[in-house]
Amino acid sequence: MRQTWRWFGPKDLVSVDDMMQAGVEGVVSALHHVPTGTTWSPEEIARRQRDIAVMRDGAPSGLSWEVVESLPVSEDIKKQRGNWRTHIDAYKQSLRNLHAAGIEVICYNFMPVLDWTRTDLAWRLPNGATCMRFDHTDFAAFDIHILDRPGASEDYPPDVVDAARDRAGRMNDADRAALARNVVFGLPGAAEHFTLQDVRAHLAEYSQITRDQLRGHLVDFLSEVAPVAQDLGLRLCCHPDDPPFALMGLPRIMSTEADYRAVMDAVGLPANGITLCSGSLGARPDNDIPGMMDRLGDRVHFLHMRNVLRESTAIAGSFHEAEHLGGGTDMVAFIAAVLREERRRKSAGRSDCNIPMRPDHGQDILDDLGRKAQPGYPSIGRLKGLAELRGIMTALAHPVEGLRA
Repeated sequence: MRQTWRWFGPKDLVSVDDMMQAGVEGVVSALHHVPTGTTWSPEEIARRQRDIAVMRDGAPSGLSWEVVESLPVSEDIKKQRGNWRTHIDAYKQSLRNLHAAGIEVICYNFMPVLDWTRTDLAWRLPNGATCMRFDHTDFAAFDIHILDRPGASEDYPPDVVDAARDRAGRMNDADRAALARNVVFGLPGAAEHFTLQDVRAHLAEYSQITRDQLRGHLVDFLSEVAPVAQDLGLRLCCHPDDPPFALMGLPRIMSTEADYRAVMDAVGLPANGITLCSGSLGARPDNDIPGMMDRLGDRVHFLHMRNVLRESTAIAGSFHEAEHLGGGTDMVAFIAAVLREERRRKSAGRSDCNIPMRPDHGQDILDDLGRKAQPGYPSIGRLKGLAELRGIMTALAHPVEGLRA
């Protein structure tokens, strides 16, 4: 596995120097300031590459931009409304410009409205660390009593509806505002941050789009862009829904192994691939992460390695970001499955036999608690996770073990 690190650009409080000291091999980044639906220009791409290539003192970093996360798909494309065809043309041109700059792996997602959803961005753990958390009752309180979505109470079990009513009744105005901010925070660093009215407007439009229709829109999008990526030698990889179950009545189409299988079968080009995120998919108890790697590994182009601790056995339930080896996913089995796939690729002579991975998210610990970096992306917490993952990778690949896993 090629060890990479997500960086949000020059404003990121975790620096290029920090990445170098973490010992990563490559950088995952994006042009968050470029409006969604417009083309990433060669000039903007080159500027980000230059930012990554130097340390604070101007010395060469030796690092390069290796993975894009994300080249965003506009809401117009997802809904096939407005300027969606123009946006697809811009997406294709962005792919061409990224190829010209030497970047081959492009992660994206097809989640309606919000890129990820949490109710608390700094939930305190017993040891004093903080992490991101999704509290199902808090989310129901937001959906039913703050967003005031029509029919929202029908989407939750009666006990959750009752608990949400009690929870909302104990919130003051500041509590409600904080919960709303957390829920609509979306992707860190993104150019778009939605207001509640924005969310309501999008929900009204999505109310006319079924799950099958949204999947059809994804297939239509991929039918346009995947051939371009294939011709250029690029690898597109779709990130799963986060969390991987229905929210606010929105359709979810990338939450399970069956979802991925359907889209991979619909557009069979090797360029149409998967970002296998063990944290997002692991928030759902019926997802077998190591098994998914074994069965879908041929199309896995990018790995997010993180863990969550589910707080119930329900498909839709509360969870929080755990230590990388401390959640519900067997990370040793997952890494062993990745190493098996890499060996298969090497034997087949594939040029992509070294799959890029990054330690995804992390708990805020030690000096992270005062740094106030992007939620979910602390320096020390991710470094701790990378060290743990690196240890497993080293042990499983050691000649003494003979890769018995």
